[in-house]
Amino acid sequence: MIYFRFFWDYIYELKYSGLILLILLNPQLNFSQNSQKFNVLMIIADDLNCAIGAYGDPLADTPNIDRLAQEGVFFTNAHVQYPLCGPSRVSFMTGLYPDQTKSKELRLHVRQTIPDVITLGQKFRMENYHSIRVGKVYHYHNPRDIGTASYDDQYTWDRTVNPYGRDKIEEHKITYLKPRFNGGVLSWYKASGKDEEQTDGIGATSTIEFLDEFAKSGENFFLAFGLYRPHVPFVAPDKYFKLHKNKDFSVPENSNQYLNSIPEPAAISVRAKKEQIGLDSELAQEIIQAYYATVSFVDAQIGRVLDKLTKTGLDKNTIVVFTSDHGYHLGEHGHWQKQTLFEHSTRVPLIFSGPGISSGLDPIHDPVELVDLYPTIMDLLDMEIPNFVRGKSLNPYFIGSKIPIRNSALTELLIKTPKGMAQGYSIKTKRYRLNRWSDENYYEYELYDHKYDQEELNNLASHQQYTRILDSLTKVLKKRVKSAQEYPKGLGRQIHEVKPWLEPRINLHQRKFSKTN
Repeated sequence: MIYFRFFWDYIYELKYSGLILLILLNPQLNFSQNSQKFNVLMIIADDLNCAIGAYGDPLADTPNIDRLAQEGVFFTNAHVQYPLCGPSRVSFMTGLYPDQTKSKELRLHVRQTIPDVITLGQKFRMENYHSIRVGKVYHYHNPRDIGTASYDDQYTWDRTVNPYGRDKIEEHKITYLKPRFNGGVLSWYKASGKDEEQTDGIGATSTIEFLDEFAKSGENFFLAFGLYRPHVPFVAPDKYFKLHKNKDFSVPENSNQYLNSIPEPAAISVRAKKEQIGLDSELAQEIIQAYYATVSFVDAQIGRVLDKLTKTGLDKNTIVVFTSDHGYHLGEHGHWQKQTLFEHSTRVPLIFSGPGISSGLDPIHDPVELVDLYPTIMDLLDMEIPNFVRGKSLNPYFIGSKIPIRNSALTELLIKTPKGMAQGYSIKTKRYRLNRWSDENYYEYELYDHKYDQEELNNLASHQQYTRILDSLTKVLKKRVKSAQEYPKGLGRQIHEVKPWLEPRINLHQRKFSKTN
């Protein structure tokens, strides 16, 4: 049982001696509860930052995610390992860092670079669980690949569902900031019809059907529900737009002066898309409204699934995990979307709820990483963690431990510059962020103090009063990068310099929808 495992592990490490007393005295703990096999429902949003009520956003309308956070444990300082869909998803589905997965591009299947890896869902299959995917878990080009298997991994799942809905069929109605561009550009649409007609609504319905099935059969499951939103295009039924008024949103004010104080790759990362620079304030407000409306739509679909989980009684033995593949800029630093090493791009919501997880605990402000998902879930279910996994179990937090599991969260990013490719690494502690950019000839740094500068606009790397902090964090970063680059024993083959696959597009059959709202 996992709690006894914690007990003896912490006896071995004296620094955890305080937790022993906590375990012994905590009346909420039930050491017999893990005799039952738990299920896992993992919910993954796409491009969702922390625009969530539980995370302190006063403009967010997210009652269902808020409820999940209230019933479980949520982390306020969780960070992805790569702020781009494909590499991030491969990373948390394997418990490995991008330097270990060798996946730093969108168009890579996980087994192109690490063919022998045991993915999270595959591990459940080995443990006689049903492993199910609904929607987007590995990378999809959104909206192009909606309705297809895209860059999925067949070895991860027993069954899959590739929903597509009204938002896919009505792409011609979407407003694009850049004409004739379908994909990673700001775009939005107030949709007609019902929630259940949208791709994520259909995905929620499929997830609900699986829950009904497993409630009847009593079989154990790992069910991953991956939403396609709030990724662009920001599409949601009109009622969600009415929850938010344009004038309620302020557009971040940005001066270009700070660009001169940061390394060239960092400046390039926030000025990469020319059509998104210096947007008119009213247009920017409209775009932010569309994002928040889409987040509310996503929240509603999550609510439908959580309600079914409760109605079936599966909530009693199902652990719910909620997160996003990376954060999202909404005008901060003059940037929109992701692919930076700033807080708005690397930080994501992370919530655990269910049996074995104490409710009512204070939010966790220690830095954690999405590579920690794999070992944490394994520990919660008392399953053996594959020895190649490099994440750390967060389980002590679930029983009230105040001892940090990590002191920093590591993120990396490659940026194309006029001189070639620049490699960026970032660590986020409770208070500081340190970014290091390099090519073959140089190192350049950014240092931000979140006590005074949560927006990360004042680079302190050259400030004399922060020299000691910079030196200390530089040593930490160097150690973290070295560890993240080490070959994990037990991983099997690790293939370098793999070219991305280009898969043919699949034409979808037309589907008729009602004209009513």
